Amino acid sequence: MERVKRTFKEFKDFAVKGDALSLAIGVVIGGAFKGVIDSLVNDIIMPPISFLTAKIDFSNLFFVLGNGNYDTYERAKEAGAIVIRYGTFFNQIIIFLITAFVIFITINKFQQMVIKKSAEEEETKKKTTKKCKFCLNEIPLKATKCGYCTSSVK
Repeated sequence: MERVKRTFKEFKDFAVKGDALSLAIGVVIGGAFKGVIDSLVNDIIMPPISFLTAKIDFSNLFFVLGNGNYDTYERAKEAGAIVIRYGTFFNQIIIFLITAFVIFITINKFQQMVIKKSAEEEETKKKTTKKCKFCLNEIPLKATKCGYCTSSVK
């Protein structure tokens, strides 16, 4: 019984630990973000690309293993032929590349914005404060006495 309690306590510590919770939150948000990105790619980006490429659709590109010659995949499927649908694979690669590019652009822009904001805050902080050489606390740049240790500073 003691072993079960210890195992349950270890599981509880793992499940409630910050990393596990952060991962769970990331998965949930990632699932929601996937829907947004899928809609952006399929509903906003792909239609103009389809229009510009004269509605080229690779999904009907296939070849039959064995005997038979079919105009469409549906006819080959109805006849029970074994087919390799390389066109669908091409479509998925194109969608993947566009999705990856959209995610790169959105995440990269957000990341650059956060880095820039952090750098600006750090730069502002550096310009208005200095460290006391005695207690190493941040004090205003124009201070002549440290507010923490009351030492005279230049």
